Amino acid sequence: MNKIQFQCDYNEGCAPQILQRLVETNLEQNIGYGEDPHCKHARELIRKTCEAPEADVHFLVGGTQANATIISSILRPYQGVIAATTGHIAVHETGAIEHSGHKVLTLPATNGKIQAEQVRQCLVDHYNEDGPEHAVQPGMVYISYPTEYGTLYSNQELTDIHNVCREYRIPLFVDGARMGYGLASKECDVTLPEMAKLADVFYIGGTKQGALFGEAVVITNPALKKDFRYFIKQGGGMLAKGRLLGIQYEELMQNDLYLKLARHADEQAERIREALLKKGYKMAVPSPTNQQFFVLPNDHLRELQEKYVLSVWGHADANHTTVRICTSWATKKENVDKLIEDINRL
Repeated sequence: MNKIQFQCDYNEGCAPQILQRLVETNLEQNIGYGEDPHCKHARELIRKTCEAPEADVHFLVGGTQANATIISSILRPYQGVIAATTGHIAVHETGAIEHSGHKVLTLPATNGKIQAEQVRQCLVDHYNEDGPEHAVQPGMVYISYPTEYGTLYSNQELTDIHNVCREYRIPLFVDGARMGYGLASKECDVTLPEMAKLADVFYIGGTKQGALFGEAVVITNPALKKDFRYFIKQGGGMLAKGRLLGIQYEELMQNDLYLKLARHADEQAERIREALLKKGYKMAVPSPTNQQFFVLPNDHLRELQEKYVLSVWGHADANHTTVRICTSWATKKENVDKLIEDINRL
């Protein structure tokens, strides 16, 4: 029996609208490297949606590639990037940032988030050292929206971090691999135009949100725009058939498709969360997005694993395990129905 997979949000291919459009444009002849009409149109749509007409928009293939390219393009050789201990660049990218020659300067996280005062203290501590030049200089701040635990920064939290970055003249970079799942959440109080004002650079994730692959990097700070295409090419990130990225974002950014797909995932995750809470299981992290973290008795987990693939995130104690249950834009309602039925039988 094929198990139903709830372990991540990139198991399926792409939204049918995108696949249809790729078929329709398959034999078009277009210039390469992201300079085709589709990429140009997609950039226009993204600028309009973000209400950022002066923003630079670049398309890369994946999240790790985007993170490494952005961070290495910003930092000087002696600088590092501030991030949460649970941040994706710190734990899930095989040292990609360190491989580019930059240290990840981690701060303790609460439910995946860091706060403005932590960032400020990190900077104060560095510059108050006796000879700060002997230590890696904090050169930028990295956060994820949503975080790796599905949690959201509030508008005020983002504003506070933004203000600290402005005070110390360092950029704020927001990893948006799951941006849509955050923006579509009922608890979100941030809009995409507000994100464009608060972040110096961010990206609108496609790989996990209905595209075959792709991340749209949005640079709003003029100081970070220069020569970014050189960094993309040098890092092996410039796709020859760039129109494949442009076509996908043309579809995602029209007719509210990006947020419609995300809302579906969040709604299905909410149904699973309510079923688990009703059953009396403990929520490990209060996530309002498509990733749900719960502590399950080991014997109950084993029963579910006979039919479902879930992510194990840690062992709470000898008899309990923390799991992540993840929905996506393509999660079938009937599969969620089956999971809920099986949860109720435990």
